[in-house]
Amino acid sequence: MKKTILALVVVAFFNQPAGAADPKQMDENKRVVLDFYEKGLNKKDFAAAAVHLGPRYTQHNPNAADGPEGFRNFLAFLREKFPNSRSEIKRVFADGDYVILHVHAVRSPGERGVAIVDIFKLENGKIVEHWDVAQPVPEKAANANGMF
Repeated sequence: MKKTILALVVVAFFNQPAGAADPKQMDENKRVVLDFYEKGLNKKDFAAAAVHLGPRYTQHNPNAADGPEGFRNFLAFLREKFPNSRSEIKRVFADGDYVILHVHAVRSPGERGVAIVDIFKLENGKIVEHWDVAQPVPEKAANANGMF
């Protein structure tokens, strides 16, 4: 009987997905990324957004530099060239330490903008990596489904 219980415990332990996600932690990760995005991309407030950066910030966008200074420089660029830019988050997904945003970014009012998928990796509740893919919103689409 003891061997059967022990075998069941061992099987249950090894059948758990690696790094099984804690729903409360995923909700907190979403909150961190949403606050970072609002304060950084929309308000262009580096100091307010930077509290969410970890000890490293690896940038996978080939047009942006690594580290907090890279992010600071990007926000300075937005403030100077596109002071009225606005990003509207359409969807938020979390999977463990990853948070994914589906975003409609408009750099100047009246433009169609860009559909963006941003992917953030968090460690200990702080943002440590970022990837993104962007696609211009076309004037005419081959379907009526919309991008958002």
